[in-house]
Amino acid sequence: MFWTATRRVLRSGFVSFYRNSVISIAAILVVTITLLVIGSLLMTRAVMGYSLNQIRDKVDVNVYFNTTAPEERITELKRSLEALPEVRAVEYVSREQALEDFRVRHESDYLTLQALEELGENPLGAVLNIKAKEPSQYESIAKFLGGYSALVPDAPNIIDKVNYFQNKEVIERLTSIIAAGQKLGVAVTLVLIFISIVIVFNTIRLIIYISREEISVMKLVGASDIYIRGPFMVEGVIYGVFSTFLTMLIFWPMTYWLGANATNFLGGLNLYQYYLSNFFELTLVLLGAGAVLGVISAYLAVRKYLNT
Repeated sequence: MFWTATRRVLRSGFVSFYRNSVISIAAILVVTITLLVIGSLLMTRAVMGYSLNQIRDKVDVNVYFNTTAPEERITELKRSLEALPEVRAVEYVSREQALEDFRVRHESDYLTLQALEELGENPLGAVLNIKAKEPSQYESIAKFLGGYSALVPDAPNIIDKVNYFQNKEVIERLTSIIAAGQKLGVAVTLVLIFISIVIVFNTIRLIIYISREEISVMKLVGASDIYIRGPFMVEGVIYGVFSTFLTMLIFWPMTYWLGANATNFLGGLNLYQYYLSNFFELTLVLLGAGAVLGVISAYLAVRKYLNT
């Protein structure tokens, strides 16, 4: 009995979808626009996240050591820093590498290179480049470095300077920008999804309004609520399936063009590569969103006629 009723509901849904083909196409287009908005928001969040990560990777804290600092002491400090939960990575730059990097940065500055040659020795100390997991965690790392000398009171201080305080304003500004960007992204996503749901709901309600007399007849002959709602909910799922296919088809040339022409503008993220690598995930998300929108909208829209 259950499977018979299920087959009838499915068949009625497909028949209604085919019979009202013009209205069905209109509903698919509306749901497609909704899914385009949702998909664009997902890609926008990906671009924003990628750009913020790029900026985050460019921010670090540098520890400059005295030229007489023993390498074993520097290695010991490096291990201590790597053990901190806030630290993502620590890069060691030797005195020789620091000198080579300095020469490369000033290769066009003849006077500086000449002065360096006249010194006859390497004036630069080793450096540790520290990257935190979050920009807000650099302050606690700087405090650890500030108290490092107290951990080894019998040994001379090997740290010349830590550049956190020179970069503090930039780091704090970056932290606030990241937090504000994440909050704004969530708020815009929720608002646009709500607007999309309202549009889809009203479109499906119009379709159901055309079938109001059919619903009344079904009620008169004693059809159950689920049997009346079922075909419309099946139609909602069909709208979601076709709209997802159409949306992914539209995204293909769109992301291809953006990937070829707007990669630098988008912070280095190639949207076409993102589309291809996340194709199945995007399809599943949009398919689920389209089906849920259609089912919920149909369920709510039919309720008005079931209660009359």
